[in-house]
Amino acid sequence: MRAWRRFRHHTPAMIGLGIIVTFVLLAALAPVISPYDPNDQDLAAAIQGPSGSHWLGTDQLGRDIATRLMYGARISLMIGVLAVAIGLVIGVPLGMIAGYYGGWADLAISRLADMMFAFTSILLALTLVAVLGVSLQNVIVAVGISVIPVIIRLVRSSVLSLREEPYVEAARALGAGNGRIIVRHVFRNSLTPVLVHGTLSIGVSILLAAGLGFLGLGVQSPTAEWGTMLGEGRQFIFSAPHLTTFPGIAIFLAILAFNLLGDGLRDALDPRMRTVDRPAA
Repeated sequence: MRAWRRFRHHTPAMIGLGIIVTFVLLAALAPVISPYDPNDQDLAAAIQGPSGSHWLGTDQLGRDIATRLMYGARISLMIGVLAVAIGLVIGVPLGMIAGYYGGWADLAISRLADMMFAFTSILLALTLVAVLGVSLQNVIVAVGISVIPVIIRLVRSSVLSLREEPYVEAARALGAGNGRIIVRHVFRNSLTPVLVHGTLSIGVSILLAAGLGFLGLGVQSPTAEWGTMLGEGRQFIFSAPHLTTFPGIAIFLAILAFNLLGDGLRDALDPRMRTVDRPAA
């Protein structure tokens, strides 16, 4: 409850949470809010600016941009969440093993992470998509794999300090096995940095997926996805700037929201770093 109170009084975090909730509601209620199908083409109404009938205008094929942004939120948010989930499911156990056991296991896992760090995230994702093929599933896998080395390093460094704590030594002295110690003591006490980094990584994953879509290697048209919309509109950037402006704003707001949320979680869950906005007396 204390963590929730600190989080609730963290104004930037609440703003970020509000933006995320808004995106989720728009994505969920898109069929109710918009009268248009995201893939319906109307060439007679192509490249129109914002109006009463089309709130954010239309694209080069006459599709309603507001509708495509709402449906695109489903894809972009799903990619971000699932990619980070993949990174956590693989990276956390590997980091735990490397940090707790050390020795050859630490050496092998750390070298694997170093090899992945040799590529920047976008280059690693591009390489994986080129190998696996262009599809929504492969984009999620590629972005998720690019998250893994950072999580391995984060968890490993956390476990290296936790395994020397007195309560871990006490549990070991009482006869607790390594598996029990890892699950009940080490894992639970390393959750805070993992949760914070996982939240921040969702924004990074959305940006990475948008970058792949912009380059034509992400989600393929006619499926609505913010990066793909941005890439399709770049040839009209001077004649119809709204085609790139609104998807760009959506990507910016989503990344900003998850960064604000991650900062709020860090301050709420770690008392040493909290900077709580207290209500005025």
